[in-house]
Amino acid sequence: MAEKQTAGRDRLGKIAPEFAHLNDDVLFGEVWAREKELSPRDRSMITIAALFSAGLYPQLKAHLQMGKAHGITKQEAVEIVTQLAFYCGWPKAWSTFPMIEEIWNDEDETAAKDQKIADKDAFEKANKFGMGKPNMAYAKYFIGQSYLNPLTDGTYPLHASNVTFEPGCRNNYHIHHATRDGGQLLICTAGSGWYQEEGKPARSLNPGDVVAIPAEVKHWHGAKKDSWFAHIAISVPGENASTEWCEPVDDEQYAKLG
Repeated sequence: MAEKQTAGRDRLGKIAPEFAHLNDDVLFGEVWAREKELSPRDRSMITIAALFSAGLYPQLKAHLQMGKAHGITKQEAVEIVTQLAFYCGWPKAWSTFPMIEEIWNDEDETAAKDQKIADKDAFEKANKFGMGKPNMAYAKYFIGQSYLNPLTDGTYPLHASNVTFEPGCRNNYHIHHATRDGGQLLICTAGSGWYQEEGKPARSLNPGDVVAIPAEVKHWHGAKKDSWFAHIAISVPGENASTEWCEPVDDEQYAKLG
């Protein structure tokens, strides 16, 4: 059933009450309500075509909005205008596409936001060792937001934490120093990321991948730009062990990784 209209009375009820009655009660109340013959979606398409051909842009914009409410997608609206352009005029299409962009813009933003939320929800289910809390203690050594969930309590010499990176997050180049043994072991658990040693190609990381990082090797690791990523980081005990944080991975270098 078509939505009850009051636009005529709202705008013209005082100056043209009979016209307002015909608009609200006959045009929309009866003609648009005849869904057995044509659905509201079909009627919207017909009306959009008629208004486009006449170049009546204020009314066209209103009916594009109505068409969206009746289920016409952005892609369908674009295709309707593309076809009409060949029969009704190319400049009219140029005037109409910005309306479509404006009317369906909120929908695009909502869809993107919903997808991002859905991806995060799916990732959190796969991130079996837990996201933990924002990694504020090391935030200055990261681009983007990371999270840290300690897996050992600090009493055992082998320290392990689950580190989670939001999409696009990565740590700076750094070196695990030690005069004997030392280094780090990464066990990838969820999402997709990168590992790269200075002067070498980046390595794509996925769940199940393991990276053994010897002491004194300059490297960085983090998420891909379109994926959350998590790995367990295990510090290998060593003599005189320490970590030196170096320069960040700049945006240009990171973007080249795809």
